[in-house]
Amino acid sequence: MTKQTTQAPLGSPAIALPPTSVVTLKINGEERQLHIAPWTTLLDALREYLDLTGTKKGCDHGQCGACTVLVDGRRINSCLTLAVMQEGADITTIEGLGTEQNLHPLQQAFIDHDAFQCGYCTPGQICSAAALLTEGKAKTTAEIRELMSGNVCRCGAYTNIVAAIEEVLTTQKVQRHE
Repeated sequence: MTKQTTQAPLGSPAIALPPTSVVTLKINGEERQLHIAPWTTLLDALREYLDLTGTKKGCDHGQCGACTVLVDGRRINSCLTLAVMQEGADITTIEGLGTEQNLHPLQQAFIDHDAFQCGYCTPGQICSAAALLTEGKAKTTAEIRELMSGNVCRCGAYTNIVAAIEEVLTTQKVQRHE
């Protein structure tokens, strides 16, 4: 069987394929090369091209925080940044924070404090909390609430989320003084 090529009829306009960019992203410690449209958001690159579906698409406008990931240790809304802008950056998603056998302390604290209901916002909450702990700015409950205010929980599990973060923050303080 021979391969056939379909051509547009003479005189008809050629159909142009959208341009693609080659981008190399370091995600969860692994370099991945993608051929994507230049307008592809980091969120869509993670979910649609790399099958990393832990990062959630909530509002797609940067208002809910469900898509929060860490870029060079800073929390960002992945729906608001283009994937091509993250070339060379160190990107960590919820899949890269811990493993099933060795959970990140925040993942364990969220379980212990029942800090989720439907769980849709949980990956973004945990990534945001991980950055919050690294930043070292949160010292009180009020500061935790303020610094986590970019992450919306529609189920209202805020009290348990804050309790989970406080537990890890307290554990880190104790370990530093040992």
